[in-house]
Amino acid sequence: MKHIRIESLVICAGLVVLGIFIYFGFATLATRDRSVEVRGFSERTVKANKVVWPIPFKNAGGDLNDLYDQSSRSMTLIRKYLRQNGVPDSEITVSSPQVNDNWSEGYANHNEVSHYTIKQVCTVTSSSVDRIRGLMGRMQELLKMGVPVSSDYSNAVSYEYTLLDSIKPQMIAEATHSARAAAEKFARDSESRIGKIRHATQGYFSIEDRDQYTPYIKRVRVVTTVDYYLKN
Repeated sequence: MKHIRIESLVICAGLVVLGIFIYFGFATLATRDRSVEVRGFSERTVKANKVVWPIPFKNAGGDLNDLYDQSSRSMTLIRKYLRQNGVPDSEITVSSPQVNDNWSEGYANHNEVSHYTIKQVCTVTSSSVDRIRGLMGRMQELLKMGVPVSSDYSNAVSYEYTLLDSIKPQMIAEATHSARAAAEKFARDSESRIGKIRHATQGYFSIEDRDQYTPYIKRVRVVTTVDYYLKN
């Protein structure tokens, strides 16, 4: 009889302990289910450090040999002009001539349209953005030299920012700090405290023109998503 009482006490004590474990287990699970997802943001305005400047020019006439000579002369003048203004040969590339037979493309009156057109593009790729921008504003100088520079939307100037790795760590830190500040405010408003990070996503870095008028000024953005545990 005595042994039965001892076994009953042991069983009761075990059930009590088991109940305590179950209670705290459910409490822990309930706490883990409480979390808040916030987004942190960082933005920088930077100057482009690379420019690609295409200079298209076009010659038209009825004699192909003469046109090739004109095109070669135009290219020589462009190279000379660029060198005189501090652009090294290493930053200059030249496309192959593109010949177009205008008469074979349906023009009815051959007297009004030149038989052939030769188009070429001289492209400057440089890290000296300010210097190249200054030269762009002096295109009339090439026209005065006799270079038939043409406007072509397919050869637009482009600007790039290639130094993202130099600012990426600090921007990620700023975005993460911004996310934590948002989480702390949410926790205060809900009378809670933030705990450890449950899950985090760095996000995608975007580089865009600041506006359509200043494409050489770029806006760099990153959004970080962080999921924090909440504690009472």
